[in-house]
Amino acid sequence: MKFNFLAVFIFIITFNTEAQEFKSPLDYLNYIGKEQESISKSMWKYTSAVAHSKSARRIDNTRKLLVKSIQTASKKIAALQNGYQGDTEFRDQIIDYLAISEKNINEEYDKIIDMQEVAEQSYDAMEAYIMMRDLVNKKIEAENEKANLAQKKFCAKYNIKLTEDSSELSKKIKISNEVFEYHTQLYLIFFKANVTDLYLSEAIKKSDIGAIQQNAATLIQYADEGLEKLKTIKPFNADNSMVTATKKALEYYKKEGQQFAPKVIEFLMFNEKFESAKKSLESKSDKDRTKEEIDNYNGMVKQINKEIENYNKINNTNYQENNAVINGWNSAGDTFISTHVPVG
Repeated sequence: MKFNFLAVFIFIITFNTEAQEFKSPLDYLNYIGKEQESISKSMWKYTSAVAHSKSARRIDNTRKLLVKSIQTASKKIAALQNGYQGDTEFRDQIIDYLAISEKNINEEYDKIIDMQEVAEQSYDAMEAYIMMRDLVNKKIEAENEKANLAQKKFCAKYNIKLTEDSSELSKKIKISNEVFEYHTQLYLIFFKANVTDLYLSEAIKKSDIGAIQQNAATLIQYADEGLEKLKTIKPFNADNSMVTATKKALEYYKKEGQQFAPKVIEFLMFNEKFESAKKSLESKSDKDRTKEEIDNYNGMVKQINKEIENYNKINNTNYQENNAVINGWNSAGDTFISTHVPVG
């Protein structure tokens, strides 16, 4: 299954100012703020595309537009060589912030994409991918904080009153971050059992009884651990759909480990016994075969046919339930994100 992916979030704070009497420093401040706001709008378009679009091309196009907006803003701000009356500290910090943001969005993005391609192979790989994604975000946050401090210092120096940002755009970005963080929390709980289910399926395909037993036991363990974690997770703005979908999936995985896997093992063990009896009988000539061996084999032939029929039924039922659970979780996740990430 594919995880909804957001490469980075930019926590840019556009600002409102009071004290119009400080026109020269205020004009300088607003000029830089206008460029920051342009980047915030591009960032929002990217966030919205990830949340509401299924088109990989559209998502990547909005990322490229975001990079371009950063480059454009950086050039304009860098062109202010004298800063404000020779004071370039604020300008320099903003340029550093934009450079770090561009590098991470443009270059680190490819590394994260590479990690995402293998993330679903194991829980450790998925954790590493998410940690890398979060690390990129933290790097940008750290530079953003420096830019905010430089902004406050500039305002204090020139007696400009800086008010906290309360724009609709900043609210949307804040809400989006919370939505994706909540989704990731539930996804990791689901994925830990989901990837173990994949290992169990591979073991069944290989008829590896030992691996089936091991993965079934691990699946039950992870399902129980996940169900306990779910008890501590509250609904997101009264929406409990993600918790409900995750609980349903974990309950299925637990049942699969407790009920389906033992039946598979039972079938495989009988099949091994049948194949052994068949091989033993075929290795003997007609005159060396005893009536007891022949009767025993004929009885096993009738039984194996019934076992195969029963196994096919339970396997088909489990396959359909498995698909329904995964599709249900994916659908719940998509609906959750598209519902709670603001549009526009």
